[in-house]
Amino acid sequence: MGAVISSIARAINTVIGGIAMVIVSVVSAITMVILSIWDLFVDILCCRCRGRRSSRSIFGRRSGRSYGTTPMY
Repeated sequence: MGAVISSIARAINTVIGGIAMVIVSVVSAITMVILSIWDLFVDILCCRCRGRRSSRSIFGRRSGRSYGTTPMY
């Protein structure tokens, strides 16, 4: 009797874990889309306010040296 209850509990745990992973994946995808739209909006805003050439100088690449860091676009 204990083995049957244990296997039912494991099955329920597996189903709940699967549902949780699907929810996490959906939330992650929605967050990625929202952040991509926000990034696009900020890129357009920066290009209109400062122009294309000066917007790249924000990241310290005016002299051509990168100092081992990558800019966040």
